[in-house]
Amino acid sequence: MVSCPTKCPCMEYCPLGSALKIIGGKWKLPILCALHQDGTTRYNTLKRKIAGITNTMLVSSLKELEEDGLIVRRQYMEMPVRVEYTLTDVCDDLMPILKQLAQWGVKVHTKES
Repeated sequence: MVSCPTKCPCMEYCPLGSALKIIGGKWKLPILCALHQDGTTRYNTLKRKIAGITNTMLVSSLKELEEDGLIVRRQYMEMPVRVEYTLTDVCDDLMPILKQLAQWGVKVHTKES
């Protein structure tokens, strides 16, 4: 059994719950993975890369990821306006953890099959 480093299970504050809240949801992980794979990416390229995402959900997810410090949004005042997104150093630290989680997911899936 894994124990949380602070007041847990699920007392006032759960750091694991906080982390999952930041990266949770249907679209945040695909966005982070696309940015990790491709590096700095323009909005329309990101939209094309993530199948099924609507403009509303992409904008909303990007805004939340930016507010949580995982991505940086850069807008260039050109015509037409160019917007690019890139991962922050905080998110770069998260990527090896997500890779380990993905490897664990493969093991679990293989056992279920």
